[in-house]
Parts: sequence; structure tokens; C-alpha cells
Amino acid sequence: MALNFNKIMLGGRLTDTPELKRTSSDISVTRFTLAVNRRFTKQGEQPQADFIDVVCWRNTAEFVSKYFTKGSAMFVVGSLQTRVWKDNDGKSRKSVEVVADEVSFVESRSSASASPSGGYSQIRPENNVPSGFDGFDFDGPDGFSVGAGDDELPF
Repeated sequence: MALNFNKIMLGGRLTDTPELKRTSSDISVTRFTLAVNRRFTKQGEQPQADFIDVVCWRNTAEFVSKYFTKGSAMFVVGSLQTRVWKDNDGKSRKSVEVVADEVSFVESRSSASASPSGGYSQIRPENNVPSGFDGFDFDGPDGFSVGAGDDELPF
């Protein structure tokens, strides 16, 4: 039996406004970087973030480019993908990115403009809520918690 499991869930903020592009086959695509705060911060130190490249295709790409801008908080569900190519100098290059299957809001526009550094509140746009997301609320940029307490995780 082969074990094949590749699922990524991220919550973070856009580092720039996504730009919608089209492939030569007229398929919508957008690429962006999501700043995701690390879960733990050493006492007395500033929080650190990882900057994760994400790509969206078709309807998801159009949704992201229409409703998200630089600094927007979002929740992404997808899979990890590795690409290898040769650059202009003939050197082999490698990149790792998340291919987003689902993208959701995690704060309203009013709370985003009022408190850009946190204050997540869950917004569920139709057809953009990750399956299994019910019951989870973001409690800040460090991660999410279950509404009833961490001892009652659904898995």
C-alpha cells in the first residue's frame, strides 16, 4: 500500500496585492506570497514569519484577485508542489509552493482596516469555506484554536 497524503493549511497575510494573469490557454492564475507567523516566539523577541509562495488557478485565482489586497488575512488549503527548471544561465533551479484548492476570508473588511495586525474574525463566503473548518476560529496571527477549548479537537 502506497501512502500519498499532501495537504497544507495556512493562515496568514498577503505580502502584496495578487495580480490575475492568464496562461496561453486562457486559464486564470495568480501567484502571491503569504506571511505566516511562526507558532512560538522566544520571550523578549519579535515574532518571526515564514514567507510561503502560493499559486491559485481558475475560479480560485479570480476570487483571490478580486477580493484580496496587500495585508489581507486569508486561510489557504492546498497541497505542496515542487518545481524544477533551468534559469537563463542554464543552472537548475527549484521552488516549493502551495497550490491552493480553497481560499477563505478570516476577517471582515472593517476589522482589517481597523486592526491590520490581528483581530481575526471568521467570514465564510459561499463556496470558499474549507471542508472541516466549522468550529475553528482564528485567535490571532500565531494560529487557531477550537472554540470550546484545545482539549476538544475534532480529531
